Amino acid sequence: MTKTLAVSSRVIKKLQLPPPVGLIVGLAILLICFIHSVRLGAIDIPLGQILASFIAFDGSDNHLIVQTIRLPRSLVAILVGSSLAVSGALMQGLTRNPLAEPGILGIESGAALFVVATIFIFGSSSLSILTLAAMLGAAATAIVVYGLGSLARGGATPLNITVAGAAITALISSLNTAILILSQQTLEQIRVWLAGSLNGVDVNILLQVLPFASVGLIFAFALGRQITTISLGEDVAKGLGQQANWVKILTAISVVLLAGSSVALAGPIGFIGLVVPHIVRFFIPADYRWILPYSAITGATLLLVADIAARVLLKPQELPVGVMTALVGGPFFIYLAKSKVKK
Repeated sequence: MTKTLAVSSRVIKKLQLPPPVGLIVGLAILLICFIHSVRLGAIDIPLGQILASFIAFDGSDNHLIVQTIRLPRSLVAILVGSSLAVSGALMQGLTRNPLAEPGILGIESGAALFVVATIFIFGSSSLSILTLAAMLGAAATAIVVYGLGSLARGGATPLNITVAGAAITALISSLNTAILILSQQTLEQIRVWLAGSLNGVDVNILLQVLPFASVGLIFAFALGRQITTISLGEDVAKGLGQQANWVKILTAISVVLLAGSSVALAGPIGFIGLVVPHIVRFFIPADYRWILPYSAITGATLLLVADIAARVLLKPQELPVGVMTALVGGPFFIYLAKSKVKK
C-alpha cells in the first residue's frame, strides 16, 4: 500500500496545477456535486424541475422537496464539510501531528457530550443554546486532551496527544451511553444525530449556526501564513519574530467555533478533518495559505459525496452520513497510524 501511495504521489505531482487554477477546478467539482446532491435521493428530481423550483415555484412535491429538504441539506453539508476539514488542517499544522482532527482527539465527542447533557437536564433546548453547549464542550475537551498529553513522558508529542484523545473519547462515549440509558426521551431525540446525520436540517437551523462557522473560517484563513511558519517548528517561528502563543490562542478559538458549529448542525461526523488535509497536501505541500482554502473546498465536496452515497445506496432508506465517512476514514487512519506516527 505504501509503494502504491508513493507512486500515486509522484503521478499527482506531475499533474499539479497552479494553486489558483486548482481552486477554480475544485469549485467546479464542488458545484457539480452540489447539483447532484439536490437532484438525487429517495426520489430523483430532474434538473429542469430543480431550476423551475427557483424560477417558477408552484408548490408541487418536487419543488417542495428541493426548497425545503434537498437545498438546505446540501448547504449544510458544504458548511460542515468545509468546517471540519479546515479545523483538521489547523490542528495538524499547529501541533505537527498527522493524526490531529476534531474527531480523533475527542473534540467532537466533547461537544456532543455537552449537547446531550443539555438536552438531558433542560429538555428540548433552542439551537442557539445547543450550539453554545457544543462550543463549550469542544473547548473543554481540547484543554483536557492537551493537558493530559503534556503530562505524559516527553510532553505534548503527537503520539501522547493522540493517546490522550483516544482515552478521553472512550470516557466521553461511556458518559454519553450512561445518559442515554437513563433517559429514553433524550435517546429518541438525538439517536440519529449522534451517528452524524444531515437529515432534518432546514434553512433556519443553518442561519443560526452560520455566523459562528463564518467567524471560525475567517480566523482560519487569516492565520494561514502563521500556521505555515509554526508548522516548521516553534523555534523557527520565534526566530522570525512570530507571537506563537497568540497564534495558538486564535487557532484554538477557530477550531472550537468550527468543530462546535459542525456538531451542533450535524452531530459528530468523523474523519473529514483527518483525511482531507492529507489529500490536499498532495497538491499543496507546505503553504497553509493555500492548504486551508483547498481543505474547505475538498471537505465540502467529500461530505456532499458521502451524503449522496448515504441516500442512494439503500434507497428509499438512508444511512447516517457519519457511517459513510467512517468507511473511508477508518482504513486511512490505520495507514497513518502505521506510517506517520511510527516515524
